[in-house]
Amino acid sequence: MENESIVFTLFLIFAGAAFIATIAMAMRQSLIIAYIAVGLLIGPSGFELIHDPTLIQNIANVGIIFLLFLLGLNLDPKELIRLAGETTIVTGVSSILLLLMGYFYSTFMGFTHIESLVIGSSLMFSSTIIGLKLIPTTVLHHQHTGEIMISVLLLQDIIAIVLLLVLDGSAEQTTSWMTMLKPLLALPLLVIVTYLIEKYILIRLIRKFDQIQEYIFLLAIGWCLGVAEAAELMGLSYEIGAFIAGVSIATSPIALFIAESLKPLRDFFLIIFFVALGANFDVSILNQIWMAAIGLTVLAIFIKPFLYRLLLRYSKESSGRSTEVAIRLGQMSEFSLLLAVLAVEMGVIREHAGFLIQFATLLSFVISSTYVVMTYPTPIALSEKLRRA
Repeated sequence: MENESIVFTLFLIFAGAAFIATIAMAMRQSLIIAYIAVGLLIGPSGFELIHDPTLIQNIANVGIIFLLFLLGLNLDPKELIRLAGETTIVTGVSSILLLLMGYFYSTFMGFTHIESLVIGSSLMFSSTIIGLKLIPTTVLHHQHTGEIMISVLLLQDIIAIVLLLVLDGSAEQTTSWMTMLKPLLALPLLVIVTYLIEKYILIRLIRKFDQIQEYIFLLAIGWCLGVAEAAELMGLSYEIGAFIAGVSIATSPIALFIAESLKPLRDFFLIIFFVALGANFDVSILNQIWMAAIGLTVLAIFIKPFLYRLLLRYSKESSGRSTEVAIRLGQMSEFSLLLAVLAVEMGVIREHAGFLIQFATLLSFVISSTYVVMTYPTPIALSEKLRRA
């Protein structure tokens, strides 16, 4: 790939994203929708300004690595235990029921059992980006609402990590005992080695040079990508390695600084990821999946909130708070998109099923975020009263 084409591609991505994002913000829509729309416009299904979306897909995958690193970085085990105790039943029961509903629905629509399991799994997750970005900045009144949402989303993230491990195992074409045991042996080995390096080397370097911010920034990136590469070499995945790298330093006093420093870098690559997602989407396949996608969207934006509300009421939350949290979590997730992309790349499901998940996720983003900004307090609410609430 020539330098000129790299610059031109980045120009298309970020100039286009800035333009479409402006329109999305004016319409009170999620920025993720804008990024995917840019991909559709510049990709083979649009104006064909980018002929080979896989070129940017490879760059975009780095964003997923940083996303999972920061996810692990924010998972302080003590805080996770405290939050998990509040919503374990809500998250666990809803995840099982949504998985089963998605599975039986997809089987009914003619997908294979494996594809139905992946589609059902994608239904379990709610969007962290939409959920937290639409929480009002006046957190005092909404503090408990925010805590409930964060605890549900964190537990869902843990489930997503487990599913990524399962995908790694399912991607193998052979069924020997060594193939099955390899990830089971590699994971604890990687965790132990990572813990020892962090305890005896990494944390000492952080403490010694924590006043030099540029060094800490470089150390964090090196640690993230180093463990990710080690995981790949051990037969796991870059994403799993990045998550383990993040968890290993979650209790470090410098973890908050690292998290804040890496967010712009993560966002840079994630924008490319969502644009690549749109660029890779084959619009011609819509006539085959639109009906199944609408049904899956209905499950996400109607049945999912209904389940959340019932379970939150069972957990002794007030009726009003239960309804608000349920509505705010009533969509699919960026993890649904990631699950679809990885499952297709690993050959676990066909592109047909992957596009179904992607299209249903996008529809749920549009409908859910529109309803939330029209009904509840958000930073981009339609009414001045809701913006100030």
